[in-house]
Amino acid sequence: MFPTPRGVIFVGAVFTVLIAGCAMRGVREPEPSREEVLQRILPSAVQIVVEQQEGRRVRTASGVVLTSKAASQQLVCYILTAGHAVSGIVGEKEIYVTFGRYRGDVKRAPATVVVYRDSAEVDLALLRVESDHCVPARAAGPPILGESIWVVGFPWGRHMTLASGIVSQVSADDGPDREKASQFMVDASVSYGSSGGGVYEARRGALIGVVKGYSTARVSSQGADPPWYIDVPVPGQTYVTPLSDVRRFLADTGYGDLIGPPSGQPEFSGTAAGHTPR
Repeated sequence: MFPTPRGVIFVGAVFTVLIAGCAMRGVREPEPSREEVLQRILPSAVQIVVEQQEGRRVRTASGVVLTSKAASQQLVCYILTAGHAVSGIVGEKEIYVTFGRYRGDVKRAPATVVVYRDSAEVDLALLRVESDHCVPARAAGPPILGESIWVVGFPWGRHMTLASGIVSQVSADDGPDREKASQFMVDASVSYGSSGGGVYEARRGALIGVVKGYSTARVSSQGADPPWYIDVPVPGQTYVTPLSDVRRFLADTGYGDLIGPPSGQPEFSGTAAGHTPR
């Protein structure tokens, strides 16, 4: 038997370590189960209630906890919802946010409107709430056509509802029609009161947008006197404001630091090319 040179042993050991390191880097963390995904999603979903000062409910919507910050001895939550949910009520009505509806342990806290936009281009609002019950959603990357999603809302101002579906339409570019280009579509059906509700990717439970609205079909009475009609949601045509528009809205109104990078991506600090930190 010939002696093995020490150099060969050393090289072989290094090669083995490198192979093991590559294998470890190539191993992916197991994806969360469906139950784990829902436990990430549901705590971040909240209901928005607008009332007259005497307590009469006049409007409801859905919302998502965007982030929370410590302030003295209380957490300050920032809630994202639809702009039309609070349009025209600032200073005239009282706004409340309810937490914990997914487990039946309802906690209600008064909210204030920080900023909102209610237009064809932007339909978003940011609310501020002092509460220890806020659980922020995780931010996702851009929507992918065909990916599975969950939508959480409070249709007709009642029970919390969870609907599943897929991303059924994605705008390829901004194009000339900004209103249509700035949103995507999911086939999960929603109804009145779901505006502002979170739309989450089903794989990891990260937020990809909020419900903007839905298509409706008018159903008229036949031979009724007086005549009447109702507008009913068209199944599978739910419009969603993507996080790209949310980021733009927050940046334009001075609150761009409230939303972090997509979940699973590192948050870089320092100065990047073409960027000067504030």
